[in-house]
Amino acid sequence: PMAAIVTEYRNNSHADVIIGKILEGWKQDGGPGPDLTVAAMYTDQVPKGDMSRALARKHGFPITKTVEEAITLGTGKVQVAGVLSIGEHGDYAINDRERTIADWTARQGGDWVDQMLLGGMLTCAEHGYRMIVELIDTHSDHVERELSAALMALQPDGVVLTPPHSENALITGLLADRGIPFARIGSIAPGPGFALTMGDTRNALDATRRLIELGHKRIGMIAGPEAYSLSGWRIEGWRQALGEAGLPHEGLCAAGDFGFESGAEAARALLTQDDPPTAIVASSDQMALATLDVARELGLSVPRDLSVISFDNTPIVRFTDPPLTAVDQPIAETISRAVELIIRARRDAAPDAVIDVEGSLVERG
Repeated sequence: PMAAIVTEYRNNSHADVIIGKILEGWKQDGGPGPDLTVAAMYTDQVPKGDMSRALARKHGFPITKTVEEAITLGTGKVQVAGVLSIGEHGDYAINDRERTIADWTARQGGDWVDQMLLGGMLTCAEHGYRMIVELIDTHSDHVERELSAALMALQPDGVVLTPPHSENALITGLLADRGIPFARIGSIAPGPGFALTMGDTRNALDATRRLIELGHKRIGMIAGPEAYSLSGWRIEGWRQALGEAGLPHEGLCAAGDFGFESGAEAARALLTQDDPPTAIVASSDQMALATLDVARELGLSVPRDLSVISFDNTPIVRFTDPPLTAVDQPIAETISRAVELIIRARRDAAPDAVIDVEGSLVERG
């Protein structure tokens, strides 16, 4: 028996995909699923569409008021063989420090961070370096003080900046003034540092072209926030593919913040039009999951009535129903290239052009 500790339990949430399908007899690759039972469940949030209470009644376990009660079953002593903790990915907030701390505290660490560490740490180790992760408060009134203190304490040989911080002039200017080599991921703006991108325009172009090949004439886009240049690049690729095919784009783009709730709002705006799209390209897996939710609310079957392609290709999209086709972001490879450029910066000239590490479209279902 295990205690399930989840952020929330709704249709197609991580908890539903992992716990729900196990309890319903989910099989992996044709073989038997894990032999698990849920002794108790604690849910941190109870959103609209909560399914935890119905699941608890069906399978005969309690929903507890605290994490401790779920683990001890109210006895004061541990009564379970294990704890399964499942969180939902948070949104991509401007303040990286606050977002990261909030995600880690809630056990919601994202695959983006995992892949970044994978690419950076392995490449550093190959060259005799170590990667250090430092959380910086990047509000404009704090950034110089926070970053200066971190640089003084750590004395880094180089810095990798991820979006949207890679386009923060306060940060890039401070690093350049101190002569510290740095890489700017997701930025093509002129200025100091090595600029690297992940083929966002091309990836959106390929995803949209694939939907056109499948016969779709009205293809929507759920874009990311304007603070990220890559959001505009993806819109550009989507529009280019539609233009090549002589298809419309007016009224078919809605924006979110990469998070689930904003994705649901954007999907609902698109799918409740008088002439709704029959396919959607979503700029994050979380917004794609939200699109699946909204489609079901509206009585649409995926992929019969609506096709969905996602960006990110985090593990969760392999286990949705149906599994989602997704753009695989080359995060680890891009961070690895950034680290190599920084290490070589002392002896080699910086490349003149933006380095573009393209992703690929992984088709499923």
